[in-house]
Amino acid sequence: MIAIVNYGLGNVHAIANIYRSKNVPVVIAQTAEELRSADRIILPGVGAFDHAMDRLNASGMRDAIERRVLGEHMPVLGICVGMQMMANRSDEGVRKGLGWIAGEVKKFDISKISHRTHLPHMGWNTVQPRTANGLFSELGVDARFYFLHSYYFSPLEPESVLAVTDYNGNYASSVGKGSVFGVQFHPEKSHNWGVKLLLNFAAL
Repeated sequence: MIAIVNYGLGNVHAIANIYRSKNVPVVIAQTAEELRSADRIILPGVGAFDHAMDRLNASGMRDAIERRVLGEHMPVLGICVGMQMMANRSDEGVRKGLGWIAGEVKKFDISKISHRTHLPHMGWNTVQPRTANGLFSELGVDARFYFLHSYYFSPLEPESVLAVTDYNGNYASSVGKGSVFGVQFHPEKSHNWGVKLLLNFAAL
């Protein structure tokens, strides 16, 4: 059973619909009790870092999530801001992050971006996995995903980088450590590539 954390931010129903269409058991969790039956957790997120942390802390689910993720090593997938929250901190705010993967969230330097649309980094872009296994199994170097963000995860440990994307230089578009995984893009908006990634997570 995959529990999608519904703390008021993120495309929870779009993610759930993908799993339901593939007959993968899923629940949209709004309470700590609804996390009990899960064997995997998805932490989605959109919007500002501090607002997302405040909403998660106010949801009553953070302690239960951390017990399952840190104590029981349950696989968890953070999406967009859900991934950024796994860092120690963000340039976007003052709140402490979850600190599940050592690193910080930084803003793209627009002075170094030559694209006409500087920020946010919006639309389709290629994701280049560091490994062909796990989260990116059967997704080649030409896999494309949908992005919408102005900040990016900068991991402290290079081995935490699972995939990179070029936006006037490579940055980590996916990170991971142990059973903790994160993607900056939106798999629920990324057609067949996103569906495959979500199914890969369900099979980890």
